Amino acid sequence: MTDSPASYYQHHIFFCLNERDNGDYCCAQHGAKEAYDYCKRKVKESGLAGVGKVRVNKAGCMNRCAGAPVAVVYPEGIWYTFVDLTDIDEIVQEHLGRGRIVERLLLSPEIGR
Repeated sequence: MTDSPASYYQHHIFFCLNERDNGDYCCAQHGAKEAYDYCKRKVKESGLAGVGKVRVNKAGCMNRCAGAPVAVVYPEGIWYTFVDLTDIDEIVQEHLGRGRIVERLLLSPEIGR
């Protein structure tokens, strides 16, 4: 099931879906909702969803807007940026499915708002 008895899920992946009314750069402008919906579907189809496995969550602003769109996987705290749904496939298969970080999609640590 999980490594720690305190863990309910092995991984959480949070997608920033924040939208800024003032037109400032944000994840919502870059397909974040589509990626979230797709990831949720792929996690279920892959048999990765559920207790002791993976939970896909929506999030508000995570203050990494300049790297939009962004997602973060916990408990590792690995931040990703992505371009299209094939990138989401790779995150699901490699990180969520096999525990391997997808290096090419990592969000640079200095990227903020």
